[in-house]
Amino acid sequence: MSDYLIRATAANDEVRAFAITSKEMTEYARNAHNTSPVVTAALGRTMAAASMMGVMLKGEKDVMTLQFMGSGPIGGITATSDQSGNVKGFANNPQVDLPAKNGKLDVGGSLGVGILRVIKDMGLKEPYVGTVELKTGEIAEDLTYYFATSEQTPSSVGLGVLMTKENTVDVAGGFIVQLMPNTKEETIDILEENIKNLEPVTTMLKKGMTPEGMLGEVLKGMDLHVTEKKEVGFVCDCSRDRVEGSLAALGKEDLDEIISDDKPVEVKCQFCNHKYEFSIDELKEIRSRRN
Repeated sequence: MSDYLIRATAANDEVRAFAITSKEMTEYARNAHNTSPVVTAALGRTMAAASMMGVMLKGEKDVMTLQFMGSGPIGGITATSDQSGNVKGFANNPQVDLPAKNGKLDVGGSLGVGILRVIKDMGLKEPYVGTVELKTGEIAEDLTYYFATSEQTPSSVGLGVLMTKENTVDVAGGFIVQLMPNTKEETIDILEENIKNLEPVTTMLKKGMTPEGMLGEVLKGMDLHVTEKKEVGFVCDCSRDRVEGSLAALGKEDLDEIISDDKPVEVKCQFCNHKYEFSIDELKEIRSRRN
């Protein structure tokens, strides 16, 4: 089944919610970057969150980027999403091997202490940038803290990635639930009780729950209404023309130095790892356009 997410409301629009199943995009990233299990989990959680946050954007050309930067061995994780919820992402160090913590992959240990940066490019002169410190490095808790402090929106974020014995992705997904202004205390009490008794995201997904099913559990007794459903995936907009444009933007001296090596140049996309090769003749042609 393809990855998809849903948008929903509950309790007479006092609550808005999003949920996603993201196994395919996470497996795509694992395969493209050859990530270790703990990095796959960290990157998969980040991409699921980025996809859900992307559909919160209002403009069709708006772009949202999540950056986790920490002192741990993974170094950092970046995921970018658009209003359609399509996402791309990478980890600074794709190969990290840490012992399990409480029987689970130690995502928090892989990131360590640091910051979370949320960048929203909405076509204005400067992008919006919200920055908070990492509370746990476990991704979901840090995003919950971000929403509360930077956007003043009380939220609950649940994310999870489960690996198979062969270290491929078994299940992946998550949810974001947010309280709207003037939410009644009764609604808050019901939500808090539901979340307190909620199973982990990976447990729900392993049982075969869909995004609709997960939100049904999170928002039990709150008149859930799904307003949108859309397929999402790992989508990279890199191209040979874009890479050529980046090479053309280099200074003449830099291009001359590359050409003097008399070897073809291979350029990798940071997000999807696709390789683009340029021959010496092609590099000379690019260089000639700068005259």
